[in-house]
Amino acid sequence: MRSHHSHSGDYILHAKDHLDDIVKEAIARGFKSYCLTEHIPRDNLADLYPEEKHLQISDLESNFDKFYHHARRLQSQYADQITLLVGCETDYIRPDFKSLIANLRSKYNFDMFVGSVHHVKEVPIDLDVPTWELAMRKCGAGTPRDLYGAYFDEQYDMVVNLKPPIVGHFDLIRLFSVEDSETTISQWPEVLERVERNLDFIIGYGGLIELNSAAIRKGWSEPYPRADICKIVLEKGGQFCLSDDSHGIAQIGLNFHKALKQIEKLGLTELSYIDLENGGPVIRQEKVAMIKIDPFWNQYETI
Repeated sequence: MRSHHSHSGDYILHAKDHLDDIVKEAIARGFKSYCLTEHIPRDNLADLYPEEKHLQISDLESNFDKFYHHARRLQSQYADQITLLVGCETDYIRPDFKSLIANLRSKYNFDMFVGSVHHVKEVPIDLDVPTWELAMRKCGAGTPRDLYGAYFDEQYDMVVNLKPPIVGHFDLIRLFSVEDSETTISQWPEVLERVERNLDFIIGYGGLIELNSAAIRKGWSEPYPRADICKIVLEKGGQFCLSDDSHGIAQIGLNFHKALKQIEKLGLTELSYIDLENGGPVIRQEKVAMIKIDPFWNQYETI
């Protein structure tokens, strides 16, 4: 079992538990590999989240530096028990984040990273409904349709400029939409066109689409992205990887059994994952049939 996206309470304020304990728990639960991907430090005080308002930019930078070196120590310490990959999750709030992230990648030798969009028009879209609605009012006529279009445009800028190995929670924009269903995007031709454009680009450079089980703990019946987008990925020959997007011990592997049901329903026969070979990242594939017989699943009566 593998996950490509995680956070700890040591380094972000909306997560819980120590990074050491998270790694130990991933080992105890039978993970073969686990990616450590704390959020990048932002360089503008306006971008701080509510729980960060007492911090300075220098605090974010020093905190991330501590994370990177801490994660590298754990990677070496537990190398005989689990493959840990050290990376980050990007924010992409505005186009100048391209240079911010380029500077980080030149300073730190990441094994991988998750490219995500958490904002539209510089407003967070996954905090709560009022903030999501504020972002919507800043887009065109202020409808969900306009918000979706703006989100996928900003996501396109992100993938073009960063080419992330993994694209995180592809349709996060749908989290708070009260009218969303599997037919909504197909009924909005200009939104569907953007989705397909983004997927074509991601698949073209070899990026992986994350099946992110965090959507289930947030109220969905399936991971990000919803099945309608997954079907487009499959039609285009794209690759999926699995993530729990954990923010603490209690969320390690959470709802993977429900994600597996979605994988089976989609008819996926392989999942991709990022591995390390001679100190560098490589993308490999694993048969779903083999994943299904992993002893990992025996714990789901209690997880």
